[in-house]
Amino acid sequence: MRLTYLAYTFSLVMKYFSIMLLVPIVVALIFKEYSATYPFIIASFTAILLSSVIKRVVQGAKNIKSVNDIKKSEGLTVVTFSWVFAGFFASIPYLFFGITPINAIFEAFSGITATGATAFTTFDYPHALLFWRSFTQWLGGMGIIVLFIAILPQLAVAGRQLFFAEAPGPTEEKFTPRIKSTASSLWKIYAGLTILCFFLLLNFGMNPFEALCTSFSSLSGGGFSPNSNSLIGQSHNILWTVAFFMFFAGANFNLQYKAWTKLNPFLLFKNEEFKTYFGVVLVIALLLSCSLFANMHYTFFDSITHAFFNVSSLVSSSGFCSADFAKWDYTSKILLFTVMLFGSCASSAGGGLKVTRWLLIFKIMKSEMMKILHPKAVYNIKIGNYSVPKDILYQTLMFVSFYFAIIALSAFLVGLIEKDTIIAVVGSVASVGNIGPGLGHVIGPMGSFADLSTLTKTIFIIDMVAGRLELIPFLVLFQKDLWTFKDR
Repeated sequence: MRLTYLAYTFSLVMKYFSIMLLVPIVVALIFKEYSATYPFIIASFTAILLSSVIKRVVQGAKNIKSVNDIKKSEGLTVVTFSWVFAGFFASIPYLFFGITPINAIFEAFSGITATGATAFTTFDYPHALLFWRSFTQWLGGMGIIVLFIAILPQLAVAGRQLFFAEAPGPTEEKFTPRIKSTASSLWKIYAGLTILCFFLLLNFGMNPFEALCTSFSSLSGGGFSPNSNSLIGQSHNILWTVAFFMFFAGANFNLQYKAWTKLNPFLLFKNEEFKTYFGVVLVIALLLSCSLFANMHYTFFDSITHAFFNVSSLVSSSGFCSADFAKWDYTSKILLFTVMLFGSCASSAGGGLKVTRWLLIFKIMKSEMMKILHPKAVYNIKIGNYSVPKDILYQTLMFVSFYFAIIALSAFLVGLIEKDTIIAVVGSVASVGNIGPGLGHVIGPMGSFADLSTLTKTIFIIDMVAGRLELIPFLVLFQKDLWTFKDR
């Protein structure tokens, strides 16, 4: 790797992330919380300072004008370190409001990775800080690197390696010839849906501040709410609106862009991944409705509302709740845990294993079983009308193996630390899948991660970053061959 390229690109990302740190100041001024401006000014100054120091310390970095020939390994490294440092800088404002360092770091990383697990035990904080929680989720939901690719001319060409390093998936999917245009289009649909969600929530009676924060957290698949009760007690109109946008936060934004630009929503149902995603949400939500109606004695309409809301929340890894589902019956919890394992679509703001990978796994299994019956037959595995190359199939198997291995290792370590199986297993699944709340009373929708040990929270922070980067960039850092530096 070329250290000068790494230093230049990383310093560029930190420089512009420092601007993001200043946005909550506008909220502080609106609500006349003038003392709440200082934490964000200090955090922004710290990010700018690091950016400047890196460019000066690394010889030759300040002379670079473009990184158009950045390599894949360099892109993976830049993206990973950008997310890690963005999380640490995002944690600085929390420290000024009496939050302990580990809880501040946990909250910041949960926000920037759009996980939504909280270490808050009270919500008696300035509006600027509550806004920052939701805003970090919105930045992280689509990807801070994707945003900078869309707006920075320095990354117009080099953005390809950074784009696919930040949002790795079963395939490298782009729908415009230029990666900058792809990134810009993704952010347009993302921002457009956020604005639409905001105005609908306003129309249904939510106040502007809560509507803005809820819109950010809905489209990002994050789930941070400015209220301690999440969305419990909100009207059915608000719950159905948020459920609708959470569902589409977990759908493929590339596909949504095509459907919107061609004004043809039926294009969604021509896509195998979306049809599977829609079908799973529909079936599990209906089963959950029946369980809530029969076991929890909800009314018919309440059963349907809470079922579709919470299934949409967990499948998109949002983490909002319309009821304390930690108190639901065992059958309902099993259905919700199934949704947590399933995950959202590729190229979405949601987390989890992703629908495309589940499809590929089942098709690989079917192919191998058919080969036992017909050894000489040749089977092509397809997603839609496209044949999936063998290297993609191998990468999928590797990803799934690592995904569950990390969950198993985290659950084992947390189980030893906390002496609680629910916290260990569900917490690990929720962290690696960027889902947020778990199912138990401690880390459930009304619970908090604040009382967990520092070591447990550290493990979950690592899980959240690894899950948001979809493991590959994170795991590559442990390869010693990566850390060989050269001048050019």
